[in-house]
Amino acid sequence: MSQDRQTVERVIERLHEVYGDRVQSGAAICEQHAHTTSWVPPQPPDAVVFPHSAEEISHIVKTCAAEGVPVVPFGAGTSLEGQVNAARGGISIDLGQMNAVVSINAEDMDCVVQPGVTRKQLNTELRDQGLFFPIDPGADASLGGMASTRASGTNAVRYGTMRDNILSLEAVMPNGEIIRTGARARKSSAGYDLARLLIGAEGTLGIITELTLRLHGIPEAVASATCAFPTVGAACDAVIATILMGVPVARIELLDADLVRAVNAYSKLSLAETPMLFLEFHGSEQGVAEQTATFAEIAADCGGTDFQEATSPEARSALWQARHDAYWAAIALRPGAVGFSTDVCVPISRLAEAVTAAQEKAGSLGLVAPIVGHVGDGNFHTLPLIDMNDEDERARAREYVSWLNELAISLDGTCTGEHGIGQGKMPYLRKELGHAVDVMAAIKVAIDPGNIMNPGKIFDI
Repeated sequence: MSQDRQTVERVIERLHEVYGDRVQSGAAICEQHAHTTSWVPPQPPDAVVFPHSAEEISHIVKTCAAEGVPVVPFGAGTSLEGQVNAARGGISIDLGQMNAVVSINAEDMDCVVQPGVTRKQLNTELRDQGLFFPIDPGADASLGGMASTRASGTNAVRYGTMRDNILSLEAVMPNGEIIRTGARARKSSAGYDLARLLIGAEGTLGIITELTLRLHGIPEAVASATCAFPTVGAACDAVIATILMGVPVARIELLDADLVRAVNAYSKLSLAETPMLFLEFHGSEQGVAEQTATFAEIAADCGGTDFQEATSPEARSALWQARHDAYWAAIALRPGAVGFSTDVCVPISRLAEAVTAAQEKAGSLGLVAPIVGHVGDGNFHTLPLIDMNDEDERARAREYVSWLNELAISLDGTCTGEHGIGQGKMPYLRKELGHAVDVMAAIKVAIDPGNIMNPGKIFDI
């Protein structure tokens, strides 16, 4: 047994003395906590701890910090770039049992939640208050994980991302101290904006233990719609025109023809198998009617056809469930394949160019790579479907993913609109931000000199 392994075993034993069966080191549970829905190879932790409070997390972190053992926060395991991997071993801190909605302040339109609360759980508890939390990344992710990866989703075009909907948070820092970054006030000029520093840090600076979230009123009227287009370029042109016209669309999602075919088969829909936009409009009855009519005119000018509205809750739910199941629908296009999920984001004016180029590049490489996107803010995803036993195909998929990231950067965009950097996007961060990465690294070293907080993510120290 190596000295490092002896150190880890000593830490595990100390934690087991305090938390008993809430410390698990079996191979199966450790493998589950390296689960990743992307192509990034799993790296299990040495043990998993299930805390119940910020104070327990503080004690766990202090115990690990004293011996230089890494800690990796784990939410629902839905991250897509290897964020939950234990790149250097250590302890996975599973926040799933910290899943209480602490308070709902309806008059202030905010709430306080523990990090293990999922977005569906929160919206179920909010419904009878006439409120909802709009950030909707598709998977039923934990809110702590959504904050850590700066998630967005289908509603971001109207309601913003996690960054825009967190008022303050509580976190355990690398030395075990518990800090709070602010109060419930809607605005503050009090010191550094530490909340925004921790949001999107992917657990490399601290572990989020509580969130104060901005809520929104459930709109009086909601209408969804679908519209077919001859090409993805035409669909993107309609999106650009809609945004420029100031139509306050709540959701505007692009599916290419391959993905529409997959969604039809998986979710038992009967959409025209051409590039398609899924939309949703929120507001008053009159406002929604006006938004819908305006978009219909824009779509027609861009070659859109078969515009269909869905106003009943059942029809809307079926449509958006199909959209959220798009990942699994795409995987089913090629049974046995693995999806190389990736995302980029470009300025809205470059969207049509980027999506069209992405389709053409996939075709030139002989890849099946369905495209779906939150295109109202220029963010889209591709999912090359790869036979992992075919070495040449794996190489072509990596070439495609690398090319796509560099394309987005060349268009003054970003290598990731919402998946985060994790391990999978590390090679592109410096290409995008240059010496700003050195500033990030300096912050990391200052806050976490022992490099115990989710090491090996975003950049290497």
